[in-house]
Amino acid sequence: MSKTVLVTGGTRGIGRAISETMVKKGYKVAANYAGNDAAAKECAEALGINVYKFDVADYDAVGAGLAQIEKDLGPVDVVINNAGVTRDAPFHKMSLDQWQQVIDIDLTSAFNVTRQVWDGMRERNWGRVINISSINGQKGQFGQANYSAAKAGLIGMSKALAQEGAKKGITVNTVCPGYIDTEMVQAVPEKVLEGIIASIPVGRLGKAEEIASMCAYLASDEAAFITGATMTVNGAQYITG
Repeated sequence: MSKTVLVTGGTRGIGRAISETMVKKGYKVAANYAGNDAAAKECAEALGINVYKFDVADYDAVGAGLAQIEKDLGPVDVVINNAGVTRDAPFHKMSLDQWQQVIDIDLTSAFNVTRQVWDGMRERNWGRVINISSINGQKGQFGQANYSAAKAGLIGMSKALAQEGAKKGITVNTVCPGYIDTEMVQAVPEKVLEGIIASIPVGRLGKAEEIASMCAYLASDEAAFITGATMTVNGAQYITG
């Protein structure tokens, strides 16, 4: 029987690539999205998956969404916490709202989702949690104190949960993409983007499919001994020991 995977922010960008890859691997995919109905409809039709609109920053909304997913597809076996936003500003100009939005959507959402599927994973003695962090959660980035804090928080959360889930057959890992060729990155001014690419030793942006393939591997039985790991996928732009 195929397993059910929930991909938050799963209808655009990296999330869509993850949803597509997981479908090809035989999973039943539930792709969450926040507000772009047209993109979600196109994704659902193109990939043949179920899409669910709910706010991952709202614990109760997540609970209702998960209840519908379980009714439609069965219990969630794999969670890929991919939803995220940026609200960039130098720290001396950053508002509380800019800080809180990013923390709520990029970090607290991972708690909201994972906490509500965790007990079921423990009962079934199997589960996969994959948190999508960022190169900037590893090294920090000017103007992204909020984003870097949230993405670094995902790494710490993964390391702690990996220890809690290990005896119950649950692995928890983090994927840290570098600069990936998505709409968000393409919106960066051309001169800035040229500078970013020049700083990547492989000489190009990453592909969303390269992040998706890492997620698919971590979700597989072949990766059962990998937990608490931080997978760096950035073309050697930032190398950790």
